[in-house]
Amino acid sequence: MCGIIGVFNSQSAGSKVNKGLQILRNRGRDGFGIADESSFYFSKTFTSLPVLKSNHVIGHCLHAVVGVVKQPIDKKFAANCEIYNWLELKGKYKINASNDAELMLRMIERKGISAVEEFDGVYAFVFWNGNEVILGRDILGEKPVWYSHADGFAFASEKKALEAIGCYDVLELNPRKFLRYSIREDRIDFIERSFFSIAHEMKFPMSKIEKALEKLLFQAVRKRVPNKKFGLLFSGGVDSTFLAVLLKKMGYDFTCYTAACVQEGLKAPEDLVYAKEVAKALGLRLKVSTLAVSRVPALLKKIVPLIEDTNVTKVCVALPFFVACKQASKDGCKVIFSGLGSEEIFAGYQRHKNSADINKECLSGLLKLYERDLYRDDVVTMHNNLELRLPFLDKELVSYALRIPAEYKLKGDSDKIVFRKVAENAGLAPGFSQRKKRAAQYGSNFLKAVDKLAKKNGLSSKSAYLRAFYTKHNLRLGVLFSGGKDSAYALYVMQRQNYKIDCLISLVSENPDSYMFHTPNMGMVRLQSEAIGLPLIEQLTKGTEEIELEDLERALSKAKETYGIDGVVTGALYSSYQRDRIERSCDKHGLKIFSPLWHLNQESELREIIDNGFKFIVTKIAADGLDKSWLGKEITHKDIDKLVQLNKRIGINIAFEGGEAETLMVDGPIFKTKIIIKEAEKVMENNYIGLFRIIKAELQER
Repeated sequence: MCGIIGVFNSQSAGSKVNKGLQILRNRGRDGFGIADESSFYFSKTFTSLPVLKSNHVIGHCLHAVVGVVKQPIDKKFAANCEIYNWLELKGKYKINASNDAELMLRMIERKGISAVEEFDGVYAFVFWNGNEVILGRDILGEKPVWYSHADGFAFASEKKALEAIGCYDVLELNPRKFLRYSIREDRIDFIERSFFSIAHEMKFPMSKIEKALEKLLFQAVRKRVPNKKFGLLFSGGVDSTFLAVLLKKMGYDFTCYTAACVQEGLKAPEDLVYAKEVAKALGLRLKVSTLAVSRVPALLKKIVPLIEDTNVTKVCVALPFFVACKQASKDGCKVIFSGLGSEEIFAGYQRHKNSADINKECLSGLLKLYERDLYRDDVVTMHNNLELRLPFLDKELVSYALRIPAEYKLKGDSDKIVFRKVAENAGLAPGFSQRKKRAAQYGSNFLKAVDKLAKKNGLSSKSAYLRAFYTKHNLRLGVLFSGGKDSAYALYVMQRQNYKIDCLISLVSENPDSYMFHTPNMGMVRLQSEAIGLPLIEQLTKGTEEIELEDLERALSKAKETYGIDGVVTGALYSSYQRDRIERSCDKHGLKIFSPLWHLNQESELREIIDNGFKFIVTKIAADGLDKSWLGKEITHKDIDKLVQLNKRIGINIAFEGGEAETLMVDGPIFKTKIIIKEAEKVMENNYIGLFRIIKAELQER
């Protein structure tokens, strides 16, 4: 694909764009273009470009797959795109266009920004139309774009390009929004877009769905095959193997690429074993790249800054991905296929099995995919001069898959049922089609390698080891903080993953039976804020159902404006009611949402909290099996044993997820000082409903 960048309302716009193009140069090596209101220059090297003197400049680096059209087109449009139906649209609207990027521009000029909904493909673009600048990206966010609105307005395909030109308040554009910037007013607003729906689940028999799905999968793969040399990232799992089978059936010439870490003392990488076995059985051309543990640190020096993240999972997935892509690029490939997305649309993760509504969980995963996986995979492939293609995220396929009945996806221990059946119909032997999901970080052995290196360097965790390769925090986050065990522990988990926590966000409800928010002893949150050393955003709410969401949005808006947060952390465990509403509010404000405890085993969660040095007390009870003695009690492992027995006997939620009790965190590794309760009273409504009302509390040095 390509890279785009632009700077508006800045006296140094020209030099900033040129500097940013230097950072983005690996995204497109076929040429570099810049433009202002009156000038356009294109060169094979970015160093040959002049520095434009205008206050408004856009730039582009070209990775040509569908023809060579110099950008920015008409000095106003630049795109990182692959539109699969561009020839069809060109004919339908009788548009004179030489490639997909030019077609995009002409369609937008003719029909307005709504024209993008007709595009079948992936894209990120800027459309500069006089006083107005519009940024957009494909609805799932396969192609990235970041922006900063400080000292003018700037955008780029990669966050690091904006940081290099002095932008510190950098945000990723939510794919469900178009950004509109007024140059004259120096003002941003957003145009909302509709996402996929799960409202109308199909009522067809599985055999009919299999046939329709097979057709959609064939189409999704076929439309993405380029007229250039290409490869396939290959693990031997059902997703990549299915793609290989389809590509082979269609008669295409391609190579499969696998990467793994091998060393004495490490078990043979499962992906490597399977990849070789499957390739031999199916007659696939396979290239294997292996790396010793001793070579991993040098690779991490490249990868961690490249993906701008030290999250253990993201890095350990990026490692084999990078190694395989490097080999594909060396072989002359311009495009690489990946099986990413299958787990999300066909329900292949444990969280899908734990969910009461499988398709809703699929939809939730797709909402987060751009932040969790897509940006990482995009920058890794573009760094290696490869364009990434993801058939399982085909727009028509995703829309259809989200309406497949849940029982055709999951049943008992079987997952991705209908997809695995389609794979068998396509000729995949059951031994291959039924292989269970093995995440890349495990199947490639790179997670074990990082763990081994962390221990060798005397560090307590893999996260601590990875931080040495990238000292910047991943994202700035606010924590939706109730003062209870879950929100406090979620804060800790995100800090441990090197995310920067900038503030606490607390909703103070006047309704003791709020549908959304923790209510007992909410005044204690101020003391906790002081003990933790983080500023607090407090928002009063009457606690009326749905209306309290408006108060949440006010709090989120205030946190974003005051502290520049990129996302919000919640302590949600199983409450879809709460998480869905928070997701909706965050999405409205362009904030990412992180629920690190989601579907964590309740007993395990409580034991982990205690094992990590946290101390919390019970402040409210409302369940049979809990009596006055629990109020004010600091929970220990023995108490958890009692809760486990109560769960077996009467079904109580061990972590109080059903509202059986509320808690207050008083000490732990996130606290700089601990909270001491000096005076309190137990107020009982009846034998099993009561409140531990704190009258006086203070901070004490730990």
